[in-house]
Amino acid sequence: MAHPETWLKSLPQGLFCAPGGFFIDPTRAVDRAVITHGHADHARPGHRAVLASAETLAIMRARMGKSAGVERQALGWGETLTIGDVRVSLRPAGHVLGSAQVVMAYRGARAVVSGDYKRAPDPTCAAFEPVPCDVFVTEATFGLPVYTHPPASAEIARLLDSVALFPHRPHVVAAYSLGKCQRLIALLRQAGWDRPIWLHPSLLPMCALYEAFDVALGDLRPVTRAGPSDLTGGIVLASPGSAAGPWLDNAVLVQASGWMRVRKRARAMGVELPLVISDHADWNELNATIDDVGAPEVWVTHGREDALIHAMARRGIRGRALRLVGYGDEEGAETTETGLREQPVSG
Repeated sequence: MAHPETWLKSLPQGLFCAPGGFFIDPTRAVDRAVITHGHADHARPGHRAVLASAETLAIMRARMGKSAGVERQALGWGETLTIGDVRVSLRPAGHVLGSAQVVMAYRGARAVVSGDYKRAPDPTCAAFEPVPCDVFVTEATFGLPVYTHPPASAEIARLLDSVALFPHRPHVVAAYSLGKCQRLIALLRQAGWDRPIWLHPSLLPMCALYEAFDVALGDLRPVTRAGPSDLTGGIVLASPGSAAGPWLDNAVLVQASGWMRVRKRARAMGVELPLVISDHADWNELNATIDDVGAPEVWVTHGREDALIHAMARRGIRGRALRLVGYGDEEGAETTETGLREQPVSG
C-alpha cells in the first residue's frame, strides 16, 4: 500500500495529489483544481481546469464569472473519475449546497479530504456521509471542547419567541450569504414562519441559485422595498457587513454563528440576540466523525488543531497538523469584531 503521506503533499498552493496532478482547494491559481465547496477561502478564481459538484460549479460561476475556470467538470455523488493514476469521487460534506468530500484511491490506500463539514441536519444541502479511509483530512474550526452547538431548531425557536415578545420591532439577523442565509430561511419555514422574509439585496442572488437547485425558500422580498409597517414584527436577513440601513431603526440585532457561543464576543459586536447556529462541526461532531470514518491517521488543516490532535492521541489515533495557509471560517471572514454596522472584511 502506498501511504497517503507519500503522495499527498502540502505545498504553498495547497494540498497536492502528486499521482493525480491536482490540488484540492488551492489558495492560488493552478492548472488543475478539485474544489470542495463555493466559499471564497476554498474556491478561488483563475484555475485552468476545475472539478467539483454541479452546485459548486454554479456557485463559482455566479461569484466569479469567467474566472471560475477555463475547463469545468461536474462530478455527481458516487461517480468515479480517474485522474492520472488516482480514482477520485465526491461524497456530500453537509456544509453548504454542493459541498463535497474528495475521496482518492491510489495503490491500495484511500484518503478523504473533507473540506468544511457539519453533521447537523440541514434541509438545504445533502447530509455528510462518513467514508472509511486510511487518512482523513479534517477541519477544526470549532476544535475546542467549549464549542458545542445546540439543535438549530431550538435556536430558531428562541428567535421566534423574541419576535413574539417584541411584536413592534423588526429582527435583523446577520448571516453570511452562502449557506447560512438559506439554512436559516429553511429552518424558519420548518418552524412555521410563513410570512415574507425580507433580505438585503446582496443575499438575493444566492437564494435564487439555491431555488434553481430545487431548494424551496418561500416568499422572499428585498428589504429596500419595504415600508416601516412591513417590517414591524418581521424578520430581515443581511450579511454582517451589509446590515446598516433604515431597517435597523428600533431593530433587535441578531447574529447566527457558531462563534455566538462566546457571549463576550456577541456583546462586543452589539448583538442583542446571539443564535448559536453553525455550518461547521462542533467539538463533539468532529470527534464523532473521526471515529465514524475509522482512519488510523487524521490530518488537521485549519482551526484549533492542538486540542483535537490531543483528543485523538488518547484514542490511539495519529494526528498531524498540516497548517495550510489561506483557509478560514466563512463566518469569521464576514464578521467584524466591532459591530454589525461595519463593512464586510471579505467574502
